[in-house]
Amino acid sequence: MILDRENAHRFADEWIAAWNSHDLDRILSHYTEGVVFHSPGIARYTGGKAPFVEGKTALRAYWAVALQQVSDLEFELVEVFVGSDALTIHYANERGQRVAETCVLDDDGAVTLSIATYL
Repeated sequence: MILDRENAHRFADEWIAAWNSHDLDRILSHYTEGVVFHSPGIARYTGGKAPFVEGKTALRAYWAVALQQVSDLEFELVEVFVGSDALTIHYANERGQRVAETCVLDDDGAVTLSIATYL
């Protein structure tokens, strides 16, 4: 998928709204079955040592635990950076921590690879 600024912002707005709804199915609707997700928080919530999870089933299990532990989760959009087939969503979480999440999209506009980085 080739992104333009309008589509990238539409995706980011819905992505933020999905997270703020705490609806795991709505959140996961943005991702492919084979998604790979990298985050420093994975080890904290899974007890594992892998820096990433692979597949929507593994991502569901990881985020279900995280959403349960962070019941006041809230994201506020700061900025959207647009690439050719990827975007970076810069947001602040409920603790005021800045996060940049880069999402590579497939031809249907679903995330195939996501990398979360924290300030």
